[in-house]
Amino acid sequence: MSGHLDAVLARVDAGLEQSLERLYALLRIKSISTDSAYKAECQRAADWIVGELKGIGFAAEAHATPGHPVVWAKGAAQEGPHVLFYAHYDVQPVDPLNLWRSDPFEPTLATDAHGRKIIVARGASDDKGQMMTFIEACRAWQAVTGSLPVTVSLMLEGEEESGGKNLPPFMEAHKTELGAADIALVCDTDMWNRQTPSITTMLRGMVGEEIEITCADKDLHSGMFGNAARNPNQLLAEIIASLRAPDGRVTLPGFYDDVAEVSPEIKAQWQGLGFDEAAYMAQAGLSIPAGEADRSVLEMLWARPTCEINGMIGGYTGDGFKTVIPAKASAKISFRLVSGMVPEKIRDAFRKHVEAMIPADCSVRFTSHGGAPAITVPSDGTYLQQALRGLSDEWGTPAVITGSGGSIPVAGDFKRILGLDTLLIGFAQIDDAIHSPNEKYDLDSYHRGIRSWVRILAALAV
Repeated sequence: MSGHLDAVLARVDAGLEQSLERLYALLRIKSISTDSAYKAECQRAADWIVGELKGIGFAAEAHATPGHPVVWAKGAAQEGPHVLFYAHYDVQPVDPLNLWRSDPFEPTLATDAHGRKIIVARGASDDKGQMMTFIEACRAWQAVTGSLPVTVSLMLEGEEESGGKNLPPFMEAHKTELGAADIALVCDTDMWNRQTPSITTMLRGMVGEEIEITCADKDLHSGMFGNAARNPNQLLAEIIASLRAPDGRVTLPGFYDDVAEVSPEIKAQWQGLGFDEAAYMAQAGLSIPAGEADRSVLEMLWARPTCEINGMIGGYTGDGFKTVIPAKASAKISFRLVSGMVPEKIRDAFRKHVEAMIPADCSVRFTSHGGAPAITVPSDGTYLQQALRGLSDEWGTPAVITGSGGSIPVAGDFKRILGLDTLLIGFAQIDDAIHSPNEKYDLDSYHRGIRSWVRILAALAV
């Protein structure tokens, strides 16, 4: 297959205009998964994708779920590895509509302030444009050679933007077939910068907890009960303040027991990325990093666990003033986990820590908001090295290995359910405004993303 590489790349270049028209057709479908009013549109998107995949030689079907369909497709068996590609065809709502400069479901090829061509539409970057880079790479291989370099399966989700609760059961139900793959590929991430492609090999996991503290059996007059009655806001503040030490470390017993240090080799790679801590903090209007005092910002984001207070509610929050001691106070708290940490262990440690601080005449109620482990792909893995080589050849600069402070639950599901490692390879840019008005995808990201997948498939076949 490697002997056909130049011809396949030439096919991508020659067919770019037609490829864009196919992308535009998909972008016009209003597949907003979280809004039931668009259920038919999500089905239409799934059916459209099935039709395109069948047209390039895949056996494809839109599988019904209690929510929106999962598109599952498989190409002809080939020698070499079997890859399972994942992306999602659903999109976020477009609100506020008045901030869009054009119809969010009528894709526009525009020019940005830097003279770059951009595709503007809801889903252009997250994730329809990214998904189509892979499908179009498969199309080019089929057109030139009549086959693909490796065995390819696709699993395309319709509920990623609304929780994705029906995908794990689908994976469990089709575990034997899906688990026949050797490696999972996900195109839902970005590049390190516009000149440097990257593969994300570290994703943090997540534990979400909500606590509600109850003290008195009703709201109380603060003049009549002040000092004498326990104030749940005060108690909640004490609990939250106790979660971190002055040096930024999380104080839960055993919190760091399973946290491994990053190897010197990986630290050296990160130091070579030229990450500007000051510029990064300035994006948030800040200048002084918080968190663990002896860690770099990049290390804290990619390789260290965290505890964050996402919301606090208690007492009167309306206009004006009300002198009340509330009966209840609550908070939403999340923990980002790194490889080796067990979500259930962290949840248990947190709950025990809180319970130990609750007075005997008060109570606490816990609500779980899910949990998933972190994932790490071995940096010396064969498939990773092959993919890095394909990316480097396309972009003319060495592709880099990066981490991510966020969580992509499907990557954890691939490991937990199917036993598969995941390569997260995407071509989005930090300024793509995903989930926001005027979402865009660089034309260069789309075009060279297709070319990149062409090269990666060839590299995986070696």
